[in-house]
Amino acid sequence: MAVHEHPHRSPGFHVPSFRRNRTAPAAAPGVTADTGTRTAAYALASLRLLTGFVFLWAFLDKTFGLGYATPSGKGWLDGGSPTKGFLGSVAVGPMESTFHAWAGDPWADWLFMLGLLGIGVALVAGVALRIAAVAGTAMMALMWVAEWPPARHLADGSASMSTNPFADYHLIYAVVLVVVAAAAAGDTLGAGRPWARLPFVRDHSWLR
Repeated sequence: MAVHEHPHRSPGFHVPSFRRNRTAPAAAPGVTADTGTRTAAYALASLRLLTGFVFLWAFLDKTFGLGYATPSGKGWLDGGSPTKGFLGSVAVGPMESTFHAWAGDPWADWLFMLGLLGIGVALVAGVALRIAAVAGTAMMALMWVAEWPPARHLADGSASMSTNPFADYHLIYAVVLVVVAAAAAGDTLGAGRPWARLPFVRDHSWLR
């Protein structure tokens, strides 16, 4: 009888118990996924806001000469040029002479400053992130070329002090701009949702 009873006890005791243990936590992943989604949304929104402040602060400092990167009394409103110092000091790379020619030109100053302001406002408000991503990526690409990280030495032979031949903070900012636009990071802690419902934005998705 022991031989005959063993198959009956085994399925009745082990299998149902095993299945119950496997199916019990099934509801937990849904809660975890929802919490993770909210956390990711707030993390991206925080990244968007901080990056926006970087651009906005650069605009304000260069406009008013707040004494950080731009000395007091040498702001744009005081007659200083936002591009002359940076572009005029480019000392390496394939566009060295081109940047020197652009340095201090009114069109370059206006384009650079409007870019900083527009990108900063868009990121902080959470609107027009796709336009901000395109404009910001173009700006960061030009600034990357101006610093030219691949070079070990400057035109005069001195060390360039480059720490990486490719990846630098300009590329990081460009990737951040693309990520927050692709993830619609303006919908959290921003005006992304009401902006997307505006008729002219709804009809032209590139304005998102």
